[in-house]
Amino acid sequence: MSMAIQTGRALPAIVKLFAELRRKCRMCPRVERFWLWLNGCYCSTLLKRAFWRLIILPIHAWRLIIQNCPPDHPGLIQDTNDYYCEYDSTWEDPTSEETSRKRTNNVDRRMPNLQFYLGQRASSPDGIYIEDFHNNWYGDYSKLERVHSYIQWLFPLQERGMNYQAKELTKKEIEAFLEDETAKKRLVKSYKLMLDFYGIQLSNDTTGEVRRANNWRDRFDNMDRNTHNNLRITRILKCLGTLGFPHYQAPLVRFFLEETLVKGNLYNVKESVLNYFISAVIVQQQRKELVEYAYKLYEVKHQFVVPKKTKSTFREGTFPRNKNPIDLKPDLKQNGIYSDDSDDNTTSHQSVSLC
Repeated sequence: MSMAIQTGRALPAIVKLFAELRRKCRMCPRVERFWLWLNGCYCSTLLKRAFWRLIILPIHAWRLIIQNCPPDHPGLIQDTNDYYCEYDSTWEDPTSEETSRKRTNNVDRRMPNLQFYLGQRASSPDGIYIEDFHNNWYGDYSKLERVHSYIQWLFPLQERGMNYQAKELTKKEIEAFLEDETAKKRLVKSYKLMLDFYGIQLSNDTTGEVRRANNWRDRFDNMDRNTHNNLRITRILKCLGTLGFPHYQAPLVRFFLEETLVKGNLYNVKESVLNYFISAVIVQQQRKELVEYAYKLYEVKHQFVVPKKTKSTFREGTFPRNKNPIDLKPDLKQNGIYSDDSDDNTTSHQSVSLC
């Protein structure tokens, strides 16, 4: 009876131990790479799970216990601060030099997007590191068009995207990203990679000014055919505003306004420019100027739709200050002037699930 009582008391600790082992095993880079390879194999999900639970998990857990138990307490697994430690540092002496080095050189595992941009982890499920994207994917237009799981890693946001294995940005992660020059420089390289894909070139790294690239005709045709790129561009704009490059937003939006409203290109991008690209600009004054610029270029002015996020900037008066001002006060909407305040999913920027 006493044995049963002791076992019952120890059971919660045993369950907690195995839960911790499973979590630590999943954080192991070798196991992660193997799991990515296993997912690429053509076998049933049930078989994959069985292989994981019956073979990989027990072997890896046993290796961690045998190799990392402290010598003075061979059966005890000690807790340390996971904020700083590697996947197997829980079983190390917290005062060791190796643990101190890991605490200094490694980013918190709760910051996966920053880890990715510092080259400390690969994207998921593709298993590609940031330098590989920049070196091997630049100019590979078919791959950039066909694959849909990389954009959430290159341009992370605080909202969920189509890749469920990508992680949302947190406030602490944004703060850490803004202080890391290496991550920010690599974000600019990611931006240039996607601009090239769209037939655009960053002409000034300081101001964010852009212009047509030499291959713009072919790339513009691709944008017109594949309208999911409109969602990608919205994500890129929002990411730039979040991670330290808000001055890059307005020049890109202005470029698209000129291409769509003045030069008559990108017919299938035009509505996204007016309804979503402008609204993604984080600086209020720049949004206002872009709306005024768009209205100036718009042919049928009485049909102009003011982006929802920008409408509040004009509530106290009219814009633009010319011969045909638009009064945005609610009681004058019957004059044929519209704003996208409706809850319709086709016009509400909030309702779009970004690529």
